[in-house]
Amino acid sequence: MTHFSDPTDRPFTELGGGVRRRVRLELPEMMVVEFAFEAGAVGALHSHPHIQSSYVEEGSFEVTIGSETRSLGKGGCYIVPAGAVHGVRATERGVLIDVFTPRRDDFLTG
Repeated sequence: MTHFSDPTDRPFTELGGGVRRRVRLELPEMMVVEFAFEAGAVGALHSHPHIQSSYVEEGSFEVTIGSETRSLGKGGCYIVPAGAVHGVRATERGVLIDVFTPRRDDFLTG
């Protein structure tokens, strides 16, 4: 187990549709994940039992949580409550840094 991460520590997983995912750090209680989006790529509406916090490291995104949609650029952030339906669309090429609690075990096996 490590408490630190450099960008070259783990490879990206290609998810298709212009989206890539890279797990940066993980413990059973928390996980940090980097998502890279090409312009126009979509993170489809979905829900999960984890609390999620996301930070826009680069680019800009339309973010939907429940019935509300907001545009967020570099430095913007949001929190998704457990079970809330949410998704994003990259309005330009960008990167999201997501933190999940507890860890998304499905990201480690898939």
